[in-house]
Amino acid sequence: MNISFAVKVLLVVICALVSVIVAMVAALIQHTPFTPKGPAFLYGGGAFAGSMLLCVGVLSALGLF
Repeated sequence: MNISFAVKVLLVVICALVSVIVAMVAALIQHTPFTPKGPAFLYGGGAFAGSMLLCVGVLSALGLF
């Protein structure tokens, strides 16, 4: 499938926004009150990376990249 560069950029931005939402939810689930926020940020960063890789992998498997 031949799609334009602008559509590819839009798909990457959508993947990034979905991954940010996943990371925020994961960090909120991980964090407990009266504890440092550092481990929750690291957990959210890992969730972001995993979600972004999954989104880009699915788009690549579909032939959109």
